[in-house]
Amino acid sequence: AALEAAMADQDVRLIVLTGAGKVFCSGADLKEALTSPAVATGLMAEIIALLWESGKPVICRVNGAARAGGIGLIAASDIAIAVEPASFAFSEVRIGVVPAVISVPCLRRMPSRAAAEYFLTAEVFDASRAVEIGLLTKSVPPSDLDAEVNGYAAMLLRGAPAALAGTKGVLRDVPGVSVSDGLAKMADLSGRYFGS
Repeated sequence: AALEAAMADQDVRLIVLTGAGKVFCSGADLKEALTSPAVATGLMAEIIALLWESGKPVICRVNGAARAGGIGLIAASDIAIAVEPASFAFSEVRIGVVPAVISVPCLRRMPSRAAAEYFLTAEVFDASRAVEIGLLTKSVPPSDLDAEVNGYAAMLLRGAPAALAGTKGVLRDVPGVSVSDGLAKMADLSGRYFGS
């Protein structure tokens, strides 16, 4: 609800998503997922959609380990910066479930070979590997995390809100259309923004 409210608030120009404590996010609450699977997976899908479809830029400040659903949140963000000691794992197969909901943003960020490697093996990988496979924008020493996040926030705040929202739409939509359709749609979009 708080995320939804922030997305709707006209005074909020960007979102910074981070974890509390030493862990960024360990994924779904397994007790809740066992008692109400549809509620748990539906909530995760809703949060990922809010992040992915938001017209506001989303920076993910990864302050520690991320597992399963936590990686989905990272993939749904526009910019993701992690501390170098952070570790990552798609742990679902080890507990008998599938990384289904989070696959939607993750497979848009990761090459298919890397996704197969980590979705199927559930092996832990480090922040530098997460950068290599497209899950993170960059990794930094823990002492530099806030400065790096603040630097990106300052750059984003220099952009016009409507232009940032339009650019997020381009990043979301263009990879899924043919070249000719993409050029026609983008020429129209460009004309509308130049005319605004």
